[in-house]
Amino acid sequence: MNTPSPTPDAILQTAFGFWNSKVLLTAVSFGLFTVLGKSRLTRGEIGEKLALHPRGVADFLDALVAMKFLEREGDGADAKYFNTPATALYLDRASPRYIGGIPEMLNARLFGYWNDLPEALRTGKPQNETKHGGKNIFDELYAEPEKLECFLDGMTGLSRINFEALAEKFDFSQYHTLCDVGGATGLLSIEVAKKHPDIQCISFDLPPVEPVAKKHIAAAGLTDRIRTAKGDFFQDPLPKADIITMGMILHDWNLEKKMKLIRAAYDALPSGGAFIAVEALIDDARRENVFGLLMSLNMLIEFGDAFDYSAADFEKWCREVGFKRFEVIHLAGPSSAAVAYK
Repeated sequence: MNTPSPTPDAILQTAFGFWNSKVLLTAVSFGLFTVLGKSRLTRGEIGEKLALHPRGVADFLDALVAMKFLEREGDGADAKYFNTPATALYLDRASPRYIGGIPEMLNARLFGYWNDLPEALRTGKPQNETKHGGKNIFDELYAEPEKLECFLDGMTGLSRINFEALAEKFDFSQYHTLCDVGGATGLLSIEVAKKHPDIQCISFDLPPVEPVAKKHIAAAGLTDRIRTAKGDFFQDPLPKADIITMGMILHDWNLEKKMKLIRAAYDALPSGGAFIAVEALIDDARRENVFGLLMSLNMLIEFGDAFDYSAADFEKWCREVGFKRFEVIHLAGPSSAAVAYK
């Protein structure tokens, strides 16, 4: 029996993948899905609203239809375009579940920086703003409150699904307090507090973040259940709590700093307390979680010596500090919660 010859389909699909990516990122950056909202518009109407040249409008919109990011009723110039259920939910800025801040950041920053992946691999050095003498993204954002709030709001979109899943899947019944380290807008604390009325939460982050977190916590009606604490997690002791969480924090740093954060978490916990790291954990065999591996390459491009890691890595580091028991809880998509118990 003859074995069929392999096809080049997967190779070509990945090689041309940046075409698909750039079309979607451009649509988000233009606000296309927000302009459409709940309406149905012709390509002429969309082109006028977005100030687009007539030449590319039909190709742009129909490519999004073919990619399943838009729907279309009819054909030709009178056809009406409208959002899919997914783009209406996640890419219309009017939706409370908007995640478009991430595509906007990818388009504005990382799409260009990833062009220098070969240099990153050869040198081990960041390929972002710092390469050209600028500040790194955190230094720049924390210096400008408006930019910082916009960035934090954007990041919440990516985190919300994972934090909702954590609030649903982790057994909080034996705990009374939680401190979310690097709490940003307070989203993790908000999701846990909404689901578990017996938990008191602390959202801990740098001083410039506190006003943003307080605003979001107040909007959620949870000021009686969640308080903010300000400090530098490399300089200051973490607030004491039964649970210490870090959502997409550990992967931002090299091993020395990762270990410092893990030790700080251990010191802040009582006996029996839990340390939870939410990340796109790389599978232990490093064969399956493509997103986790690509995220680790992104940390190379952003920071040089920062990297993502597996559950086995997490357990090894936590055992060195003194944690005794471990588990992994799958959250959503490529992301999981690595849990270490003191």
